[in-house]
Amino acid sequence: MREEGAAALSLREVARRAGVTHAAPYRHFASKEALVAAVAEEGFRTLRETLLEAMDPSAGPGENLGRIGVAYVEFAVAHPSPFRVMYGAGQGDAAAFPAMIEAGRGAFEVLMGTVEAGVCAGDLREEPIPSLSLAAWSIGHGLASLLVEGKLGPDAGRPEELARLVTGLLLHGLAPAEKDRSRARPKAAPTSRAGRSRRR
Repeated sequence: MREEGAAALSLREVARRAGVTHAAPYRHFASKEALVAAVAEEGFRTLRETLLEAMDPSAGPGENLGRIGVAYVEFAVAHPSPFRVMYGAGQGDAAAFPAMIEAGRGAFEVLMGTVEAGVCAGDLREEPIPSLSLAAWSIGHGLASLLVEGKLGPDAGRPEELARLVTGLLLHGLAPAEKDRSRARPKAAPTSRAGRSRRR
């Protein structure tokens, strides 16, 4: 799968590389799609543990949101083949594999829980939690996919640095409106000629 992708995977080839009979894989997986779904399920479970380990119990939810954003990108770059499979490559009908869907939901709930904590702490604006979570996931996943597919080129920077940049911009964009205003540099009020003439 790492060499040729999920589309080229076959249970016959899996059996050949494992040194077992051609029929042996069918005792564990009903089809190639079932094998791919098992790989995706394991990937989501590993991703969930990776995100949880990246969080710091002593840090605020805003900082932890940044931490799991970086961890997500680094996971994708370190495991490109499972990452592709987790998001559809070779899966077939995902609805046929509820355990995989549940594992994916478990990983996403780490993000949603952190976002909810951020809203409650005042670090993030008060919007529906699913909407904020979708925005955060979309940005992190977009960067991860660009890196995995090599679309940014060798001069783009280290994945960790890019992830910190993107998550920092995300946190700034999701900050409550009053925090946005406090970060803005105050501008001096313009002095009109009419005002100067009246003071003379």
